[in-house]
Amino acid sequence: MEFIFWTGIGLITYTYLGYPIVLLLLVKIKRQFRATIPEYFSENELPEVSLIIACYNEGDILREKIKNTLNLKYPHEKLNICFVTDGTSDGSEKIVNEYNGLKLFHSEERRGKNAAINRVLPLLKSPILVFCDANTFLNSDAIVNIVRHYKSDLVGAVAGEKRVMSTDAKDVAGSGEGAYWKYESALKKWDSELNTVVGAAGELFSVKRDLMPMVPDGILIEDFYVSMKIAQAGFKVVYEPDAYAIESGSESISEERKRKVRIAAGGIQSILIFLPLLNIFKYGWLSFQYISHRMLRWSLTPLSLLIVFVLNFYLVFQLDMIYVILFGLQILFYLISIAGSYAEGKEKVPKIILIPFYFSFMNVSVYQGFFRLIKGKQSAIWEKSKRKSTTV
Repeated sequence: MEFIFWTGIGLITYTYLGYPIVLLLLVKIKRQFRATIPEYFSENELPEVSLIIACYNEGDILREKIKNTLNLKYPHEKLNICFVTDGTSDGSEKIVNEYNGLKLFHSEERRGKNAAINRVLPLLKSPILVFCDANTFLNSDAIVNIVRHYKSDLVGAVAGEKRVMSTDAKDVAGSGEGAYWKYESALKKWDSELNTVVGAAGELFSVKRDLMPMVPDGILIEDFYVSMKIAQAGFKVVYEPDAYAIESGSESISEERKRKVRIAAGGIQSILIFLPLLNIFKYGWLSFQYISHRMLRWSLTPLSLLIVFVLNFYLVFQLDMIYVILFGLQILFYLISIAGSYAEGKEKVPKIILIPFYFSFMNVSVYQGFFRLIKGKQSAIWEKSKRKSTTV
């Protein structure tokens, strides 16, 4: 029992602290021995791009999104702006038709984002595809900063940065999500510098057209699937923090839970799909990154949290002081997490509450996602989470 307990402690520590430290050390070593200068397209070399924006009932923010998109700095004649609407009931497709210079691909039937993207892919001939969400706003240089990386034939995809905007002191969901994404963005930057990003965020990412796979029906997190397929094929997925998508945090903890449970279910589904990536002899650094950054978070680490807590309760009765102290610290951590769940709507919630809460919240979501997945209750059609209003 003690061996299992300490193994669990080791897994948890490695997943959230050990891997970032090891990754940073490897990156620093690489900088010393093999510094690389990226190749970029010059402005007159920039290729034609299709910017694809999937949209379902985003009428309340769509005009702002269109204005933001039309202000992007990219050669006008080389940028095809494509809105894909799918089963909308708020007239989103009519709003798109109010503007010149936009392409609309509308379907009356709602079949989900995967099907919507698959529907329009055969109609797009641009060599570079860029995807972003309808409820995000891009910095004006985002497309240029993404596309310039395709000068290298080794680059198959480029991941932009997701930024969560939270200006409300009472916004527990947004503050927790924002803190998490700062941590995640640092890992993506180091992953990219070491070898490749392991999973792009759907808020803003790009792929070469001839590498873009058709996403099978039933895939829950298509952005992860696409970027991992490209990495598995031997191409590099680059992280570009100077191309970013800004969105507001979820409207509430219950709305954020919808997202997290779906992502967790999709992560567990992805473990089954990408089982070949466990072969470190074939995939090398990609296997190391995938296991450390993704697979453990969606499998052994949440399980270890439960096992460590239960075993610690048993080991307390061995009267060894170290187990008494560790159990006391666990109890304190989860009490703070519970306090965080009641902090929504309160003024100036301290970070000491938000971090334990969001950590516990993410790991509980893995269990919820697992049960939804095995019961067949997690639909591939995204149930849109309500977000706070955004103005940029």
